[in-house]
Formats: sequence, C-alpha cells, structure tokens
Amino acid sequence: MSYLCGMFQLGKTIVSEEIIENDFVCNLSACKGACCVDGEAGAPVEESELEVLEKVYQKVKPYLREEGIKAIESQGIYVKGEDGEWETPLVNGSECAYVTFDKKGTALCGIEEAYNAGDIDWKKPVSCHLYPVRVKQYQDFAAVNYHKWYICDPACSLGEELQVPVYKFTKEALIRKFGQDWYDELEEVARSLRDEKK
Repeated sequence: MSYLCGMFQLGKTIVSEEIIENDFVCNLSACKGACCVDGEAGAPVEESELEVLEKVYQKVKPYLREEGIKAIESQGIYVKGEDGEWETPLVNGSECAYVTFDKKGTALCGIEEAYNAGDIDWKKPVSCHLYPVRVKQYQDFAAVNYHKWYICDPACSLGEELQVPVYKFTKEALIRKFGQDWYDELEEVARSLRDEKK
C-alpha cells in the first residue's frame, strides 16, 4: 500500500481519504430520496450489469410507475449517457425511470423493492448501492471518491451525530464491489489514520 496526498492505494484502486474522514448516514425522512430524482443523468450501470438488468426487468416492472415503464420501453432498459457510459433512463429528464414513491412522497428504488420482496436476487446497480462513494474505472486502476452533494447535507449531519464514516455506511456495497479482503485493508488504513490524528 502506498500513500499520496489525501489518497492511498489499495491493490488496483486509488482511494480518497475523504471516505474515512467524512461521516454519512442516509436520512430519507429529510431528503425524500432526492438523489434518485435530481440530477441530469441516470444512475451509472456497469457493463457487467446490463445483462442482469435485462434479466430482472420483467420482475421489476410491477413495482414501477406507469411513467417509468413508458420511459424504459421508449428509451431502453439502459441508455448510453453523454459521457459514453451506460446509465438508467430518466423520466422527463429528471428522476430515474426505476424510481417509485411511497405515500409520504419519498423516492424508492423499484429494483430494490423487488429485491426486498424476494422476487429477484440483485439489489440494484452497484453505483446506487455505493452512494455517496463514486468509482471511476480507468485503464490501470479504479478511483474511489466521496461525492459531495448539497441535497445530502441531512445525511452528513446524521452521520456526524451517529459517528458513522462514509466507508462504514457503504460497507456492504464496498465489499460487493471490491471484496472482503479489500475492505479489511481499508479498515486497517482507517485505523492507522485515526491513530495518526490522535
């Protein structure tokens, strides 16, 4: 493992110390799932997930809104974004087509709803599972960064109150993406950084 300014290397990843230094716990009662609604692009979908999304779509469909289904069936189960990467389609250039809303108006993921009901065994795109961690794949390594967005201010406040750093909040997703050994190494780095600050 090697250190750079504000970053460190774990295997074939370059990781920002911000995922250790910042706290975060989703506060849906405050933000109403705004990250699935705001923005100008859909959720990133990895190449390896395209086939999975095609496979589960018919089982996810009953959980979606009519507007979402129309968007998916007119644009595609996934689309190519302006950056050339795959992503989920949007409804009217706004919310993700896979979004559904509960009675309180909170955005929920239709894919995850199908997963929670036991209809599929795939939770959702790993990019959504990882948020607020963003992973950018380059030719020789992946960059692992913390994405700051004002709509997540309530999550930062709750994380600080509960003292849950970003990497712990996203533990399940990070293990899903990089494996248990990688996460164990990350915890070692986090311990070292905490010790240094003491």
